[in-house]
Amino acid sequence: MCGICGEINFKNKGVRIEPIQKMCKVLTHRGPDDEGMVFFKDNQYFEVNNSFEFPPNENYFRVAMGHRRLSIIDLSTAAHQPMCNENKSIWIVFNGEIYNFQELREGLEKKGHRFKSKSDTETILHAYESWGVECLYHFRGMFAFAIWDHHRKHLFMARDRLGKKPLVYFNKDGYFAFASEIKALLQIPEVERKVDNNALHNYLTYQYVPSPDTIFEGIKKLPPAHYLLYDSSGNIKIERYWKLAFASNKEPQRDISEWCHLIRSKLEESVKLRLISDVPLGAFLSGGVDSSLIVGIMAKLSGNPVKTFSIGFEEKDFDELYYARMVSKHFATEHHEFIVKPNAIEILPKLVWHYNEPFADSSAIPTFYVANMTKDHVKVVLTGDAGDENFAGYPRYLRSKWVALFSKIPERMRKNFLSPFLRMVAQFNWKGKTLNRLAAYIESISSNQGRNYAEQVKIFNGEEKGSLYSPEFNQALKRIDSFEYLLGKFDEAGTDDLIEQLLYLDINTYLPEDLLVKMDIATMANSLEARVPFLDHQFMEFIASIPPYLKLKGTVTKYILKETFKEFLPEAIFKRKKMGFGVPVSKWFRNDLKNYIFEVLLDSKTLNRGYFKRGKIERLLNDQITLRYDHSAKIWALLFLEMWFRVFIDKEGDSFLHGD
Repeated sequence: MCGICGEINFKNKGVRIEPIQKMCKVLTHRGPDDEGMVFFKDNQYFEVNNSFEFPPNENYFRVAMGHRRLSIIDLSTAAHQPMCNENKSIWIVFNGEIYNFQELREGLEKKGHRFKSKSDTETILHAYESWGVECLYHFRGMFAFAIWDHHRKHLFMARDRLGKKPLVYFNKDGYFAFASEIKALLQIPEVERKVDNNALHNYLTYQYVPSPDTIFEGIKKLPPAHYLLYDSSGNIKIERYWKLAFASNKEPQRDISEWCHLIRSKLEESVKLRLISDVPLGAFLSGGVDSSLIVGIMAKLSGNPVKTFSIGFEEKDFDELYYARMVSKHFATEHHEFIVKPNAIEILPKLVWHYNEPFADSSAIPTFYVANMTKDHVKVVLTGDAGDENFAGYPRYLRSKWVALFSKIPERMRKNFLSPFLRMVAQFNWKGKTLNRLAAYIESISSNQGRNYAEQVKIFNGEEKGSLYSPEFNQALKRIDSFEYLLGKFDEAGTDDLIEQLLYLDINTYLPEDLLVKMDIATMANSLEARVPFLDHQFMEFIASIPPYLKLKGTVTKYILKETFKEFLPEAIFKRKKMGFGVPVSKWFRNDLKNYIFEVLLDSKTLNRGYFKRGKIERLLNDQITLRYDHSAKIWALLFLEMWFRVFIDKEGDSFLHGD
């Protein structure tokens, strides 16, 4: 795990030394163990180390690359980056892990390639020499890298298939820059801090800014499973190189026992690959099915007790420590715990600084804390992320099945008879709020199941945002429909089965844009590497071939996964109610943080930005504290957004650059 950055400018004045140094500095948390830079001008290169001094007349260059290293594989100086090939014509900066690098290395050595290190980074270099951009098809792992080919005078950048490692870039008027994080690009004078209003609009729908956009105009994300080529003439090409295909109707049918055997063996193989490390490893343990399975397989494969790390809350409805302790005892792990309290809000400005963009998944708080606790014990953790996306574990998949059936009722009957009936009953029923919401939802049901799903996962829908926005902001957006992003992904799934369409949708939206961002930022902020066995692309391709009715069977989510490991985990883990990684912000907003949210969201600084109506925000806050409605997700999204403005636009976060 590392932080990477670079600049290219073959026009104007070229690139300078200072910006790349600043970019490296702001990425120190991603790689505290080592730093390296290399600069190119004409046919010369200048590699920076601690004793290097530039020639007095060398004040600008055409290409610069920087690297901050978190040493995991090959801790020696031989694995220092930027790294070059034998004749120093090709250079790389790399963030991630290639889990099959040893197998690839053996094949490349037979082809005549010579290696100077034992690192996976060098394997990428020689793979590129052998196969060009098609080297991507050979890699099994998580990665974001940039290769400068000095002979061809072009840059080759790529991101892993599922988007575990981030990569952002800026391209304007012959100047190109890239980095692991947006805040690194903001160190460059050419990059303006101008808010993209469409991105802000989409953020309030999804709680994140969807790729390829970022919250800043001019800065883009390279999407997962894409590569980018940029040459000295300023030409840019972006291509997709992988797409998960659901082929359950083409796969030869197997009986349940055979499916279970294959799932077990392939998941164990994925975990085993991710145990390759030259530093200590551990695991995040929530006590849910997915993280418990990963811990159990680690315990089976390891000769020593697995170090496990869990987070809890004082609020019992959100606390999973009971189940985490049960799993820890079952597999005899070395267990560690941390309790998150409402005063955790004090880290919000720091959290905002690390996340770079508005990011309204409140579970970023406990994720950050568990990573902070973990870094004192190990340098690498395995997580149970993506079990739900592979095996249909979210309750919303089941709801979507019912909605699809319900949508077959003629629209006229739903709107003219059923919905009014529910509203009438609500007047005399103690569950009136629930019935009114159900009536409103029935009216919104569409024949488009992608749109129905979007209504389930949204924070604000279009109508709610329209009433929240100021007239000026509404006019600036020109009625842009944020759901189009999700609907586009839904339509490209390549399958007619609803559950497979939704799995594809989450794997290409919620997973890379929310869950993996949350984990990458929280762990790397604490100089910790996270590995995700459920996201091995070969494992996922196999799981995509399993018939969807074995994933969501009747009302049982993750049926085939639970059947596979029913003798492996304590029975209570399978029978427990799914909690997710929730945070009790609703209670916090009504009690400990009540004054805080009023002070921040109704502050003149917030309102004078011109985006929102004061009256609508007041209504949201008052509804929350009086228990009229639970608007906690909406309030958290607005709170994080305002703190983002203060940290990145008002530049109150610049103090973090100096360790304040």
